[in-house]
Amino acid sequence: MTIYDYEVTTITGEREKLEKYRGHVLLIVNTATKCGFAPQFSGLEKLHQTYRDQGLAVLGFPSSQFMNQELEDNASIEEACKLNHGVTFPLFAKIDVNGTDAHPLYKHLTQEAPGVLGSKAIKWNFTKFLVDREGKVVKRFAPADTPEKIEEHIKKLLQA
Repeated sequence: MTIYDYEVTTITGEREKLEKYRGHVLLIVNTATKCGFAPQFSGLEKLHQTYRDQGLAVLGFPSSQFMNQELEDNASIEEACKLNHGVTFPLFAKIDVNGTDAHPLYKHLTQEAPGVLGSKAIKWNFTKFLVDREGKVVKRFAPADTPEKIEEHIKKLLQA
């Protein structure tokens, strides 16, 4: 399977295939609105605004697997992201990113780009995966890697 074969649910409950993003550079992030890294939403939004016309798509996947730092329902998550962080990039329904109930997309991402020492597990909120225009997962970034810190990697893929 490629990244384009996966189906996801939008924050408003609609099903969509990632095929929609074929030809884009993707930055896929597991998010949590109550996390200490939540200020990164602003940096992610800035990347979205700056590079979307060049083919970048930032995709946010809320998860509550790390100290229950996400709101309970998708409507509340969407509202908090818009009101508190000005998010306009696509958000998806809350999912699990680890374990037996992990979303198949995240099983694929962690298989293609393991973490430190080959670990497949997502360690915390705001782990980021960079995917090239052909759908290949090219890099995994740690939660502490800010959007500003990874911007150069994005620019290189956009210019490729």
